[in-house]
Amino acid sequence: MNGSIRPKIVIADDHVLIAEACRQLLDSEFDVVGIVSNGQALIDSASRLNPDVVLVDIGMPLLNGLDAAEQLKLIKKSIKIVFLTMNGDPAMAAEAFRRGASGYLPKTAAAAELPVAIRAVLQGKRYVSPLIAPDFFDLKTEYEGTTGAPGQLTTRQKQVVQLLAEGRSMKEVAEVLNVATRTVAFHKYRIMKVLHLRNGAELVQYAMKEHMLSS
Repeated sequence: MNGSIRPKIVIADDHVLIAEACRQLLDSEFDVVGIVSNGQALIDSASRLNPDVVLVDIGMPLLNGLDAAEQLKLIKKSIKIVFLTMNGDPAMAAEAFRRGASGYLPKTAAAAELPVAIRAVLQGKRYVSPLIAPDFFDLKTEYEGTTGAPGQLTTRQKQVVQLLAEGRSMKEVAEVLNVATRTVAFHKYRIMKVLHLRNGAELVQYAMKEHMLSS
């Protein structure tokens, strides 16, 4: 870490007690140069303070953590973004990494895990908390196998479309495909985004147009 030069960190969390607890936990090893309570303030402070790492929650006023992270990576590509959030859903973690995250921890993680995560991302590694890692990497495998060309669906995505259009619940689709329900939810999210669909009725219309449903 370049001798006596300590990595700079900005903390973004609208819960003051949590933000201050993180500062106290990190102060002995890192230089916490700012604490902010909303996503827009994070953008402003990070641009001004030039931190090495940003510790950010997802749910924040004015601008959520995911959108703020995406904007930060456009401003400074080298910045490391670590999410610390109540949302332990691996699908949300996958979305966070898609937006530019380097690390992801649920707030239920042990306190000692936070500096470990920050050290890892500063070394150029990705960090996923062991609390969600097994499900996250299962989901990541599913997702990476379904990255068709823009505007097109892959085989797995087409399977999800057909089953949903047939009226099955996400839990039922998960059982048919032998995956987690959250994996189906993430596939549905990606499908709706790729095809620019707004609701389930449009998904059914798409399935009918593409002759995915039996007559």
